[in-house]
Amino acid sequence: MNHTFEIGKKDFLLDGEPFRIISGAIHYFRVPREYWRDRLVKLRACGFNTVETYVAWNMHEPREGVFDFEGMLDIEAYLSLAQELGLYAIVRPGPYICSEWDFGGLPWWILNYENIELRSSDETYLACVKRFFDELIPRLAKHQVTNGGNVILIQNENEYGSYGDDSEYLRRLAGMLRKGGITVPLFTSDGPEYQMMTGGTLPEIHKTANFGSNPEKNFAFLRKYQPEGPLMCAEYWNGWFDHWGEGHHSRDPEDAAATLDKILSLGASVSAYMFHGGTNFGWMNGANHYEVYEPTVSSYDDDAPLNENGGTTPKYFLFRDVVSKYAPLPEIELPAPIPAKRYGELKITKSARLLDNLGNLAAPVKLVSPRNMEKLGQGYGYILYSTVVRGPREEQPLHLDDLHDRAYIYTDGKYAGMKYINDAPGENEIELAVPEEGMRLDILVENMGRTNYGRLLADRKGITHGAGFGNNYIYHWQAYCLPLDNTEKIEWNDKAAFDGTATFLYAELSIEDEPCDTFVKTQGFTKGVIIVNGRVLSRYWERGPQHSAYLPAPFLKKGINTVVLLETEGVAPTSLFPTITLDDTPDLG
Repeated sequence: MNHTFEIGKKDFLLDGEPFRIISGAIHYFRVPREYWRDRLVKLRACGFNTVETYVAWNMHEPREGVFDFEGMLDIEAYLSLAQELGLYAIVRPGPYICSEWDFGGLPWWILNYENIELRSSDETYLACVKRFFDELIPRLAKHQVTNGGNVILIQNENEYGSYGDDSEYLRRLAGMLRKGGITVPLFTSDGPEYQMMTGGTLPEIHKTANFGSNPEKNFAFLRKYQPEGPLMCAEYWNGWFDHWGEGHHSRDPEDAAATLDKILSLGASVSAYMFHGGTNFGWMNGANHYEVYEPTVSSYDDDAPLNENGGTTPKYFLFRDVVSKYAPLPEIELPAPIPAKRYGELKITKSARLLDNLGNLAAPVKLVSPRNMEKLGQGYGYILYSTVVRGPREEQPLHLDDLHDRAYIYTDGKYAGMKYINDAPGENEIELAVPEEGMRLDILVENMGRTNYGRLLADRKGITHGAGFGNNYIYHWQAYCLPLDNTEKIEWNDKAAFDGTATFLYAELSIEDEPCDTFVKTQGFTKGVIIVNGRVLSRYWERGPQHSAYLPAPFLKKGINTVVLLETEGVAPTSLFPTITLDDTPDLG
């Protein structure tokens, strides 16, 4: 049945009747498809009537002109399931989403347009957006309430006032949405600050605000830009995300519930960000870059009412109590908790030096000078630059111009030092001399996640402007692109060893019964990535706060499962080689 959804002078109107949106954010691309139902049922059982999701452009168009809407990316199936469970939907198609997601959801390949102006009315950028929207928007249009579906609102861009003030850009996006068949209301969402509201809003599009506290003050500010119409907090930040190297963020559940209560007592609509955060699987974490570069961890637990693996928290039940004051709770039983299992310790049985396997993992690309990975057609992972330096050369400092993000330097196959994007001038200087017979120089660079917020969004990865010694450049290199999607080609040694260079470490997990959720813990290892059954699962880093990686049961299988680490920095100096532990509880710090 077709319905109407409109914005009235005081309320949202569903078929002409006042309707308060009580929404929670659950991003389909952060949750295994097999668990969508579990998470959405828990949202509905908490009294929420709407689910909100971003759309991650970089997942749906992983290579220019190549689209993917299958599996975890089948947004139409996600919307249909939500409707089946009695949930309306808010969709935020971007094209930029922030969301602590790599590059704010923009696709890596767009960085190959050298002079492109991201998030603007630049015609090159808009042509890329249009191609994506031409694929996406008709899919969303079918699911609007006006077409018998459940989508009631579509966002126009995302927090644009935090980035720019190009009103023409916002209008061009709105035009694409309308031309694609969107008939439900559009909205913008921005922080309640003058610069953000001034730059990010249009007179003709409904405005909402994003905040985590002080709803009375923030709604009063919103009213300066939205004098009439329903008030809405489009992102109620009831938790927060973590960067590597800082403490785990948590918010007192009572305080979070009290703020939700205040928002609803003011008659406003709300969307809890996040209701269930999920995981930045693989390489998909983003980063902030203000004074220094701050990559986000792989977990997106976000201290949400549902934790990373979908379990209910005290915040969940307090939120349900609050919502019950304003809307009747549905007669839905909570699903049984999804079991997690401790599989125990996995012994490392094989190892392989990365430097010995370059030819198995990638074909070398000849370069005059090192260049960013995007130029070489690579989106994510590591890239290795290799050359032979003619000698002799006196000892001089190595320079890597515009490094993004973390580089490991090897000379003649031995570790010589590490450089990081955050190094101050003169910090971590690596002085190298070259003998008369010359020296092989290998530089392995990790892309630790593209910036997802702010003016430094154009975050090209690798060595972007050259490398050399002292005041000189070194020319003629080979580059190896290492997204690590083909680790089955590694040639293994039948021993567990780490010699100071980047090393793959191999273990097996045998499962006789149906697989269960588990958490990979890497105590004793330092920094790298975890690869399970050929899928890059998560980063790990001893500095925390995250000390476990969520491994959902759908990523496992009966029989033999392979667990591979790429360790880049070292193992604990103990008499026994460290083991990987699969535990039944997480450790997020």
